[in-house]
Amino acid sequence: MTILESAYSVAPGTELSQERASLRLSARAARVALRVADLVEAHCTAESAGPAVAFLRSWAEHARQAGGTEALDPAEPADPADPLERIRARYRLSPLATDLLLLAGLPEEHEGLAATFRALHPRDEPRPTLGLAALLVGPDGEGRLLVRRQCAPCGVIGEGLVRLGEGPLFERSFTLAPELWQALHGVDTWPAEPARVAVDAPPPGLDGWLELPAVRRAVTALTSPVARTVVLTDEDENVALSRCAALADAADVRLVAARVAPDATAAARLFAAHAAARGAVPVFCGAATAPNDAAAAPPSLDLGWLPGPALVPGRPGALRPTGLRPVLTVPLGPLTLADHRRAWSRSLPRLRPVAAALAARHPLDPSLTAMVAADLHSGHRLGARPEPADVSAAVRHRAGISLPPGVRLSSPAVTWDQLVLPPEPAQQLRDAVSRLEQRQLVLEEWGFGEQVRAGRGVRLLFTGPPGTGKSLAAAALAGAARTDLLVVDMARLVSKWIGETEKNLAGAFDVAERTQAVLLLDEADVLFGTRTQIKDANDRYANLETAYLLQRMDGFDGLVVLTSNLRQNIDAAFLRRVDFLVEFGMPDAAHRARLWRLHLPERARLAADVDLAVLARMYPVPGAWIRNAALGAAYLAAPDGGPIARGHLLCALRREYAKAMRPYPGDPPSGHGEERP
Repeated sequence: MTILESAYSVAPGTELSQERASLRLSARAARVALRVADLVEAHCTAESAGPAVAFLRSWAEHARQAGGTEALDPAEPADPADPLERIRARYRLSPLATDLLLLAGLPEEHEGLAATFRALHPRDEPRPTLGLAALLVGPDGEGRLLVRRQCAPCGVIGEGLVRLGEGPLFERSFTLAPELWQALHGVDTWPAEPARVAVDAPPPGLDGWLELPAVRRAVTALTSPVARTVVLTDEDENVALSRCAALADAADVRLVAARVAPDATAAARLFAAHAAARGAVPVFCGAATAPNDAAAAPPSLDLGWLPGPALVPGRPGALRPTGLRPVLTVPLGPLTLADHRRAWSRSLPRLRPVAAALAARHPLDPSLTAMVAADLHSGHRLGARPEPADVSAAVRHRAGISLPPGVRLSSPAVTWDQLVLPPEPAQQLRDAVSRLEQRQLVLEEWGFGEQVRAGRGVRLLFTGPPGTGKSLAAAALAGAARTDLLVVDMARLVSKWIGETEKNLAGAFDVAERTQAVLLLDEADVLFGTRTQIKDANDRYANLETAYLLQRMDGFDGLVVLTSNLRQNIDAAFLRRVDFLVEFGMPDAAHRARLWRLHLPERARLAADVDLAVLARMYPVPGAWIRNAALGAAYLAAPDGGPIARGHLLCALRREYAKAMRPYPGDPPSGHGEERP
């Protein structure tokens, strides 16, 4: 294995101790300091050069003794775990370039060295000049030529390892990149910019993903010195970062991540230098951030100057690679139910017996599973023993932290018994829940997922007049599926700004996928209305929104419910995609009687003149009206302490008819019967 190859394959636990790395660097720097002393002695008078030469030689002797005589030997065997050797290997630095790097770092080594260079500098700066560097590396003409070449893109100056000050070229200060000298000493310091990003340990449950051919190629790429950009895209940066960590773990290399803008070349070069000193593969976070203007081209990322591999996590479609540097795109899926089961089992060993149920209910990305597990482990250390029900609460809490505008997450307690529906719609709702529960058997064990390319999601369309129980049925679905209900406020979701509607809806789908909540899009014909012939720009973008939403529906692996009062307004392309089309009609007299009984609790006292069968027969109203009338009548009776009389119920019914601007049928004839719920 060559030095260059080993720079990318040093295991994280094999680096030199910080103390030894520091002593070796000081000893190497001492060799350069001795050369500077000889140079000063040769070009300056004894009176002016005496103090500087004496200090340089005294310090160099001390550093030599501390670091060992072998550190002063240019022919010493290179140690790939040494930070300076990592820099030399990554950037293919020549001995001359390495000496220039050491010369630039000397003022950082000791305050006496900084004072010495200040005395030698024409503008009293505590740094060596390019002129001094030229004298150090060769005769006047040759040395100046060699130093000029280091300003080229492949030199220590062009690579950003060393920076130049202002002024005439050979009077310019020669400065090491910020905090790089400390890093070469083995100290994990970091410059103010770019901002460092923490990379957590890889989450469990990615065994199957790591066996995918594209992923295995990416692992090989990270161990190779060849310049490649490995791109991982996901809407959630944490997910993409966790996959970067898994790749690095499989390749047995370390990572260091920072947030670098695509056009911030100086910051990117500084970041790459610090990554090289640590023997790490750089991870450019933020480089693939989507532009604010959805119609604008994505920002370009040019890493053609960067030696070796690099990782770039970002959002899909937000990165535009440029140049001839090869790009390797790594898919983040698919993950099987077995992967999710392993993730839950290893993240929460105490709940291993129910890992299969957790995987079926919450098929989260393993990185999100690890976050939820961390929350539960923290609670356990505080005295709470994690239970399966706590997992759903933790998932809901994690998702609720970043709920997009207009999205509400709740845990409804609605049962099948609270729904009053004809047999066929009621059976369709139960079949939808059964489909969720039987996905593993049908799609994976029976092979339907691969054979007929069936998706894991369940899509329902509820149609019917207002108040017929569509929203209540969605809540009952969530209760039967033992999950939450994610209600989207369509008025806040739809935006007049191009691209904002898709962005808002994508956020709602993302939360629903994380929590595996039932996603309810009320009045869905606003979004999934029939596409029109393009007559102007508004029609064009409206059709694009519909196409995007249809595509997102196809990829959604949870249960989504869309409601509409008018079935004919729904695009035919969407109707072909729904698994269940459930019609909610107006209830008949028998169902209305059940609804009256359901909405008048047993503890509510009814007067003797109340006949619920008569109310059900005379007033053909939907269930929402019956609920409102029952509640309204109770409040009318409450000031007198009850009971709820016939007049209270009729008054509440008249108000419901008035709200809907429909004629009131009149009061029923007085009767003597009484019917209790």
